[in-house]
Amino acid sequence: MSQYQEKATVARIEQFANKNFRLTLHCPQIAVSAKPGQFVMIRTATGKDPLLRRPFSIHQTSSGGGIQIYFKVVGRGTEILSQVKKDQEVSVLGPLGRGFRLGLNGPAIIVGGGLGIAPMLFLAKENCRLKRKCSDDLILLGAREKNELEHLLEDFRRLGLRLLTATDDGSLGHHGFVTEIMQSALPPGCTVYTCGPEPMMARVGKICQSQGIPCQVSVESVMACGMGACLGCSRPAKDGTYTHVCLNGPVYDAEELQWTI
Repeated sequence: MSQYQEKATVARIEQFANKNFRLTLHCPQIAVSAKPGQFVMIRTATGKDPLLRRPFSIHQTSSGGGIQIYFKVVGRGTEILSQVKKDQEVSVLGPLGRGFRLGLNGPAIIVGGGLGIAPMLFLAKENCRLKRKCSDDLILLGAREKNELEHLLEDFRRLGLRLLTATDDGSLGHHGFVTEIMQSALPPGCTVYTCGPEPMMARVGKICQSQGIPCQVSVESVMACGMGACLGCSRPAKDGTYTHVCLNGPVYDAEELQWTI
């Protein structure tokens, strides 16, 4: 699998509600090689503070050599990244990890929650490109409130797929969890793809297992290198061993993992 370290140029920085940002970077080698579900490691500072790169899932790519990442400011690294300017250069390593395995037969049910929505746009676009006919596919997106979700919807709507939303406070779409609308929206022969908070993915996996439906999950993990050297991204597997998210994931079959929630 090809991996590149590029000096990427900032093409655009967008700020949304609740300290959420979308960053567009020009890094053509990574863009042409990336697959849905893979991630990049970005050096957020030019000096040594913070020293380590930060992992970000790939939100989408463009034919012009661009990639987008979608993130929330949660610490020093993301705070620095949120302050970059147009035409500034940042060091990007990728694409990394194992992405989604797209099945071209049967409906695709794409379930994203919170910041886990980020990689699902890339997945939905690639799924439509490969299948060409996506009329039976469905996108389900959930968030705590409307202003965390509405700014992302137009990109999904452009795909022409059925789109349902859920918010914890009822400000947009279904009042409740996205898993509640998912339970009644699983047609025979479908495959479920999901990314989001751990409790949400555990619930999605449980629903799919009870109905015999294949389910792929994209998990998040703290990691220092993204290439298997530091072993900092270990998590329990169902067979009692440990798996390393940066190498064996971030995408897994739901039944491969030990869910503690």
